[in-house]
Amino acid sequence: MALTAGKGRSAPYGNYVCHSLQAGSWADRSPLHDAAFQGRLLSLKTLLAQGFNVNLVTTDGVSALHQACQGGHVACAKLLLESGAQVNAVTIEGVTPLFSACCSGSAACVSMLLEFGAKPQPGSHLASPIHEAVKRGHRECMEILLAHQVDIDEEDLQHGTPLYVACTYQRTDCVRKLLELGASVDQGKRSDTPLHAAARSASPQLVTLLADYGASLRCRNADAKSALDLAAPNSEVERALLLREGPASLAQLCRLCIRKLLGRSCLSAIHKLHLPLPLENFLLYR
Repeated sequence: MALTAGKGRSAPYGNYVCHSLQAGSWADRSPLHDAAFQGRLLSLKTLLAQGFNVNLVTTDGVSALHQACQGGHVACAKLLLESGAQVNAVTIEGVTPLFSACCSGSAACVSMLLEFGAKPQPGSHLASPIHEAVKRGHRECMEILLAHQVDIDEEDLQHGTPLYVACTYQRTDCVRKLLELGASVDQGKRSDTPLHAAARSASPQLVTLLADYGASLRCRNADAKSALDLAAPNSEVERALLLREGPASLAQLCRLCIRKLLGRSCLSAIHKLHLPLPLENFLLYR
């Protein structure tokens, strides 16, 4: 199964990829793979001392490091890396150990892999760690990747931007953090916006949150439908969208304008401007 990541990629990965790394999903797993997946550190040390190749892979290209990260076993992953495991090893499905760590939600594994040289934003033919982290609601993993310069608006042809994925899977914490960090509120999956995804997932909370950050209610997708068109009649989502149909308040327009002028890189420095606390809280959506 071909997997891709980055601008203009097509990536049919997801649960299948993570499940394919589970123990028992291949016929030629080794004792090293089993020990790594189960988090048996002493067994892993013994096997390596006996001469097992740390980079031994299955026919699908799964390494022991993949398995340790899939299980969230940071001590095992560290041992393997210190023993020479390839930090950017790729399975035939385009999965890296970093992707596996994001799949399991192990922030400790994600941080350690990056310290050992893992590529936070892999090439165009690999599965995207940040999309997997967001899809599963692993906000801490997502934040670590963003702190390592992963493109916050990285668009996957099948899954869209991280914000779009977060709205699709109703990961409210991830949505809020992505917006705080300056994610493009209207960039989703081609012409389908995060607001379309929020309306489709029937989440009035996400609709309101996106609207607060300036999401356009007028955007239409490839089917010429707006978010309001996708809302169920007489639903909370429809009411939330109808409440936002009129012109935005002057205060809201000013907030959006200031945040836009500051730019994404300066949003985290708003607290350094020594503004009155109410104004600082307003700009930061507190």
